[in-house]
Amino acid sequence: MKTENLIQALAVDARTPPAPLGQTLSTWLLPGVIIAIGIYFVALGLRPHLLSLGADDPRIFFKIGLMGLLVCLAAPLTLRLARPGAKLHGVFLALMIVPLLLLLGIGFELVTVPEADWGHRLIGHNAMFCLRSIPLLALAPFCALLLALRDGAPSRPGLAGAAAGLFAGAIGATLYATHCPDDSPFFVAAWYSIGIAIVTAAGALIGARILRW
Repeated sequence: MKTENLIQALAVDARTPPAPLGQTLSTWLLPGVIIAIGIYFVALGLRPHLLSLGADDPRIFFKIGLMGLLVCLAAPLTLRLARPGAKLHGVFLALMIVPLLLLLGIGFELVTVPEADWGHRLIGHNAMFCLRSIPLLALAPFCALLLALRDGAPSRPGLAGAAAGLFAGAIGATLYATHCPDDSPFFVAAWYSIGIAIVTAAGALIGARILRW
């Protein structure tokens, strides 16, 4: 290639703006979510008669909706942390909606369920399976999000990794919620929270190492 042609090609590349960070995040995340859904249907599958059961027991849709809400609120947090110096006060306040709603669910459970059943509702039937399933379903989205964040410029890599873990953990928890037969807010508060926290902690540790610049 002639020198003049090389200079022109480099000039064109310099004028080409990078893809918006949100678009990059979506591009990486989509295959991760598809893989997670594939694992879900192979290893778990949809809970039988989910819609009819949910019509009789609103706790089922409360559980699924709460995890879906966490996905929606963790996404902007992750996107903000992919940029240096982003303001986080608003997104952190929005995230507080999830534990507040969960506390309301727990309060309703305390009022409506006999005290003798509280322990059974807390332990449920699949606590250990829940702790394995949520990180498993979160794994592919988690890896995708970390790769996407490497295209950004997070000034707080550990926190950015934790946000990616929270986002991925919420995706895994939402999928698992449509399979899980344990619907009590007690169970969700204990075991779903631990499962998501495992992925979040892993994100903080890994992000602190691989997202530095």
